Amino acid sequence: MEQAKQIAANQQVAIVTGASRGIGAEVARQLGSEGYAVIVNYAGNAAEAQSVVDAIVANNNGKAIAIQADVADAKAVDAMFEQAITAFGRIDVLVNNAGIMPPNLPMLVDTDDATFDRLIAVNLKGSFNTMRAAAARLQQGGRIVNFSTSVIGLALPGYAVYAATKGAIEVMTNIFAKELRGKQITVNAVAPGPTATALFLNGKTQEVIDRLSKAAPLERLGTPDDIAKAVTFLAAPGNWVNGQTLRANGGLV
Repeated sequence: MEQAKQIAANQQVAIVTGASRGIGAEVARQLGSEGYAVIVNYAGNAAEAQSVVDAIVANNNGKAIAIQADVADAKAVDAMFEQAITAFGRIDVLVNNAGIMPPNLPMLVDTDDATFDRLIAVNLKGSFNTMRAAAARLQQGGRIVNFSTSVIGLALPGYAVYAATKGAIEVMTNIFAKELRGKQITVNAVAPGPTATALFLNGKTQEVIDRLSKAAPLERLGTPDDIAKAVTFLAAPGNWVNGQTLRANGGLV
């Protein structure tokens, strides 16, 4: 932790939630390569989170630490922000990547209360918790990047509750950007299309994967690198884009 404090006076600091694997891990690595000091947040897998930290530190002596917190727990989120400030002295960027998507999404009528409650707790309340914490702690000129989904545009059966949590994120993104007037903080969202991550591929047949791979005009699945590049763009200082949702889906919708 002491070593983590030794950052340049003007070095930007970013929190990336759900950053132990998949898109979140790639976002953390790319921000690290861009010179950000990075907080790699994770819910349960400390080893994978530390691997991301090690990769950032190994890349041109980057700065990174891992902090455990379940974003659905408001107290844990507040503690994470305070630990980040203790470690690096400031926070400039929040990337709300943490989210869940069960491998077998039932139709709305077959969705049980436990599945509904968990989707709301992590995908919606988790981002609410971190945005609320960020409002009082981000530096002037900070940036918040939330995660939506292009499933909203596809309107696929079985995704009603999942897409509803992300639709709410888009609304919150737009309104929160307006509520932060005077702080020079931008709030935007990225809405990935089908992306080759364990979260997306888990539970899908090869036929479904092949069909979705060909659905976009670019005729392939997205990659974590594709999405991380979009996030890095929105996380850059001085961005004039604010209150918007960027659909990173290869032209699918």
